[in-house]
Amino acid sequence: MTKSSGLEPKNETPITKMGNVLLRFSLKYMPDASIFAVALTFIAFGLGIALTDQGPMQMVQNWYKGFWELLGFSMQMALIVITGSCVANAPLVKGWINRIASIPKSAKSAVFTVTLVSALVSFVHWGLSLIVGAILAKEIAKNLRDKKIPFEYGLMVAGAYVGQMTWQGALSSSVGLFIATPGHIMEDLIGVVPMTDYMLNPTNICVTIALAIGPALFATLLLPKNPSDYQPLDEDAIKAIEKEDLKLQKRPSRATVGDILNYSPILAWALGLLGFIYIFYAFYTKGFNALDFNLLNAIFLFGGILLYGNIANYVMAVKDAVGGTAGIIFQFPLYAGVLGIVKYSGLVMALANGIAAVSTESTFYLWTFLSASIVNMFVPSGGGQWAVQGPVALESAKMMGADLVKTALMVAYGNCWTNMAQPFWAIALLGITGLKAKDIMGYSIGIMILSGFIFFAAALL
Repeated sequence: MTKSSGLEPKNETPITKMGNVLLRFSLKYMPDASIFAVALTFIAFGLGIALTDQGPMQMVQNWYKGFWELLGFSMQMALIVITGSCVANAPLVKGWINRIASIPKSAKSAVFTVTLVSALVSFVHWGLSLIVGAILAKEIAKNLRDKKIPFEYGLMVAGAYVGQMTWQGALSSSVGLFIATPGHIMEDLIGVVPMTDYMLNPTNICVTIALAIGPALFATLLLPKNPSDYQPLDEDAIKAIEKEDLKLQKRPSRATVGDILNYSPILAWALGLLGFIYIFYAFYTKGFNALDFNLLNAIFLFGGILLYGNIANYVMAVKDAVGGTAGIIFQFPLYAGVLGIVKYSGLVMALANGIAAVSTESTFYLWTFLSASIVNMFVPSGGGQWAVQGPVALESAKMMGADLVKTALMVAYGNCWTNMAQPFWAIALLGITGLKAKDIMGYSIGIMILSGFIFFAAALL
């Protein structure tokens, strides 16, 4: 890749100019993802004091009260990254990814392909989308680099992040799964809503179709026209791109009893079969209502074991994937502390009630979406945000005579839209691709802005 010439890009469209401005801003001012979490802690702390009747010491208590509340959720998210990585790196799946990676022959087609695949895979599983998108971006970059075709790696990886903006109306939607679970804490407000009713809501059908292709087109519009303006690769990115694939081991020729057990396909298939017996039973007895975070992880855990064919190689794949969870382990407690401030101080209620107060019948969905977009910056978890904001949104919807399912969708859309401006979920992606948050956030915010009209149209029409 060639370095920037330092001259102003020529023949740039307004959209590519916007992308350049956002990228320059991101490279200069965007901190590391961990600093972002620390900064949000103090922002939430200050807003809590300013907008509620609680003092500094109460805010400290709220912060620490929430600090450890996401440990179970953190483990679920770590397993999503690990099990998703293992499946994506399995020889069969990696072969599919490599075939897709061989298709792009230019920087533009590379960006389009990564973004499109990320969005489509997110409809099945947002966690898998993150991992598949990262690996696909890395493999395409490797192919183009070998062929000496210039490419904009930061934009490709931003495209791999798009699945975090497109998933909330599909199978792994945390809001949809939440309200589809009998006995959930908001059942008295909205009842039990089957996943089919949530996913096949007319608004959601239109939004999902638009999100399948729109962001991929928007991403290509942000690509600088002149290859000399592409950002050069740094050492970490080069190491990530050139990292060798996971090499599976075979049972030693002089195998001990332990080796025989470690590489036994019978044990792997027996364990995988045991897991899938329960998975099929859960779907048979509960339908889509059975689908929750734990079942998703179970599907990918036992599916991964079957794909590798023995326990030894699967454990090796797990060890290789664990490094991608480092950011989750450090940052999730910090975000849990932010959630504690927001939840226990009443800050989210102050924000949501303020939004409801200025809403009219024609703007209620828009304000619900916008308030969710803002809250997501402080509570970047679909399930966590719904637990905090859901009751307020549903009560407001009843007061306004609004559709409850569409209200739930607006909260979900707001939660995923501003993910593109929040590096929380990009932690694993950055670990795999060797980039830093500042390398992709300018582009991801550009994609977010251009995709906004899809969500705004859904809220207003």
